[in-house]
Amino acid sequence: MSISPRHTPIIIGCDHAAYPLKEKVKAHLIKKAIDMVDVGTDSEISVDYTCFGAKVAAQVSTGRFDRGILLCGTGLGMSMVANKFPHVRAGLCNDLFSAIMSRRHNNANILVMGGRVIGEALAVEIVNVWLETPFEGGRHQERIDHFESFERIEQGLKVKI
Repeated sequence: MSISPRHTPIIIGCDHAAYPLKEKVKAHLIKKAIDMVDVGTDSEISVDYTCFGAKVAAQVSTGRFDRGILLCGTGLGMSMVANKFPHVRAGLCNDLFSAIMSRRHNNANILVMGGRVIGEALAVEIVNVWLETPFEGGRHQERIDHFESFERIEQGLKVKI
C-alpha cells in the first residue's frame, strides 16, 4: 500500500495507556515518509487524556492540520473529547471496516484507536486504510453538512432539523 503525500502532515497525540502504540504508529508514519507533529504524551506516566485530545482536535478544528490521530486506552474518551470541537469528525476505528467507512461515508478527519483494544499490526493497517480511503462525497456530504449544522444550533443560530 502506498500512502499519498497529500495527506500530510498528521498531528498525533495519546495518553499514557496508548503511548506504546502511538510510538509504533509514529515509526510506521516515519517509514512511509509521512510528516507528523507529535503533541504527546511521551511516557506511560499517567496523564489526563482530555488535554492531549484537545491539543489534536483544536488543531484540526481550526484547519491547521487536515488530519489527526488520537489514541487512548479504549479510544472512547479521545473520540468524545475530539468530537466536541467544531468541524471535527473523529472516528473510533478498532477494525479495518470502520476505518474505511469513517473516511468513505463520514470524511473522518481524526482517527481514534484504543491502545488496549488492538495490537500494533492491526493499528498500522488501520492507519494505512484510513489514510488511503477517499471520501465519496455526494449524499454523504449532505449528511455531514446536516450534522455540522448542529454546531450552529449551539451558537444560537436558527437551523432546520
